[in-house]
Amino acid sequence: MHHQRNDRLGHDHLVPHRPCLRLAQLPPDDRRPPRSFRPPRTPASHLVLGVHRFPHRFWRPLRHQPLFPQLALNSVNSPRKYFGTDGIRGTFGRDPITPAFVWRCGRAAAEHFAARHASPLVILGRDTRASGFVLEEALASGLRAGGAMVRALGVLPTAAISLATLRLQAAAGVMISASHNDACDNGIKFFGPDGFKLDDATEILLERLIDATPAPKGTIEPRPGDFSARTEAFDLYLDALRATLPPGLRLEGMRLAVDAAHGSAWETTPQLLRELGAEVEAIGISPDGANINAACGSLHPGVLAGRVRARPGTIGICHDGDADRLIMIDEDGTPLDGDELMAIAATDALRRQDLPNHTLVATVMSNLGLEEALAASGGRVERTPVGDRHVLQALRAGGHAIGGEQSGHILFLRHFPSGDGLLAALQILRVTAETGVPLKELKRVLRKYPQRLDALKVHEKRPLESLPAVQDAVRAVEAEMGPRGRVLLRYSGTEPKARLLLEYAEAAPLEAWSRRILQALQAEAG
Repeated sequence: MHHQRNDRLGHDHLVPHRPCLRLAQLPPDDRRPPRSFRPPRTPASHLVLGVHRFPHRFWRPLRHQPLFPQLALNSVNSPRKYFGTDGIRGTFGRDPITPAFVWRCGRAAAEHFAARHASPLVILGRDTRASGFVLEEALASGLRAGGAMVRALGVLPTAAISLATLRLQAAAGVMISASHNDACDNGIKFFGPDGFKLDDATEILLERLIDATPAPKGTIEPRPGDFSARTEAFDLYLDALRATLPPGLRLEGMRLAVDAAHGSAWETTPQLLRELGAEVEAIGISPDGANINAACGSLHPGVLAGRVRARPGTIGICHDGDADRLIMIDEDGTPLDGDELMAIAATDALRRQDLPNHTLVATVMSNLGLEEALAASGGRVERTPVGDRHVLQALRAGGHAIGGEQSGHILFLRHFPSGDGLLAALQILRVTAETGVPLKELKRVLRKYPQRLDALKVHEKRPLESLPAVQDAVRAVEAEMGPRGRVLLRYSGTEPKARLLLEYAEAAPLEAWSRRILQALQAEAG
């Protein structure tokens, strides 16, 4: 059964939203909104999105050429003014996440893509943050000012916007979201016409175009809106997910608990899992514009874990705000991170002789035990810098199929061009359904090394190599660890923080080592 949504897909036209639902009007968890909140469905003759299985070109080696080859050399190490590891992000109302700046981004993007597409079509999506309404209006206004046509699809997971960009043959797509950040933050992620995130060279060029774009005249006012999605984009996303499962595979008999973090998957994930036959209890499905990621979702899996423990035999699924991450809860109520989920998916693919190059791609943050798990099954792990963009680049360059991050951002390039929490969940549930092995048993394929992760807020991201006390502390810890562990200290690409990862064969000394390094960092950069 389909939900009814606003399906008017006029070019150069923003969705005519209804007044924003107040908190008191929103449905309680595990109940769908009354149909009175839904606009009428557009006749089927107006729908423009088809559904078919993805071509295999997503995962074969792509000789991908940047749009501007002269900028490609050293682009990874070029200084960034606005773009981080996952788009442009910050606190709403402060530079750069202001309506005026986002308008400039829209205008610059339109002019950039107009060089390759006459009257370029740009797809917009957003998560459930209150600031998304005015940023959507600002972005659309800037795009139109630059000569682009706009289709705003409402609230959907990031992967759905990536997918729609590809299927509509749009010049670009933009997701308005700050992912797992608090509701006070927001951001924008760009996708190219192939549904992939932009390459480094294109982001650098966009920064130059943004700086050359004057500020808009007048103020930008948000249009009233809600947290629904257009029906055909909603259905395209779910149909593409169904197509990733073997014919006839159902989830009957499974008890699932979902925490959608009051974000983009508040409706999509519970609906599809129920349609596949699972019994679903859902929380985090009452967005009000301010509660996204608030003590819920993939950053706070303990909330859902408590519900799972109260109903033995249940499997939990946690998303973040834009639903590109997945943390699962096994039948005993224990959270499984991205490393454990990748180990399950990759070793299952090796068992079926279906992991290209016998290779899983993971970042330097992933546990050393992941390499041992893959090696035991005849595979290997290829490491990348932190950030799903680096994972994606390695997947495409090497012709690999599965990769991701410890945070739960996992890519299955045979199916989608971007990471998606629900897609990842379906692939893990498929393994449990086909093998009959509970999730709590499947996770034993990975024996983790003890890790400690810490973050320190910094006022300035001074080059770490220029901080002598920090370097001395790191070298001292590395010397004590010897070959049995490692230290990884880096700055966050999306927040004003330094992140420290310590990994060692034993857990006991990790706290003291962490304190030694962070104290030095606090003194020199905090």
